[in-house]
Amino acid sequence: MSNNSLLRRLIYIFSFSNNQIREIFALENVVVSSAMLSHWLKKETDPQFQGMPDVYMAAFLNGFITLKRGRKEGVVPPVEKELTNNLKLRKLKIALSLIDQDIIDLIASTGLHISKHEVSSFFRGPEQRQYVELNDQILRNFMQGLEKRESAKAKK
Repeated sequence: MSNNSLLRRLIYIFSFSNNQIREIFALENVVVSSAMLSHWLKKETDPQFQGMPDVYMAAFLNGFITLKRGRKEGVVPPVEKELTNNLKLRKLKIALSLIDQDIIDLIASTGLHISKHEVSSFFRGPEQRQYVELNDQILRNFMQGLEKRESAKAKK
């Protein structure tokens, strides 16, 4: 799943304003201009569209973790220069305080069923034999399930 698509989905799900988005980046000491944000949020077919670099997506997700969970004491982890879908899901899991069963339930709410073993394989190190690369479809289903859950919360 592209960084731009993930950012657009998170903005929609959590109703972030442009100022809130820039504040989330600022939590990780990253400055994002309105123009940069505008180019990232455009559709891929728009001539002004720009792909969001992994380092910015990592900074946003780290800021999202800080926003949701607070700043962690001790050493601040470095921002990743490369992101995989596995890392994106891991950061969302941390930010939203999810357990594996929550992820299974969110994905199942979209009609796709995965096992606890499959979910745990997404969080293993790439050098481990049981590691499985998270494909775009499962991450999209996770995001759809998250959207359903958050919109149901908002209606209450």
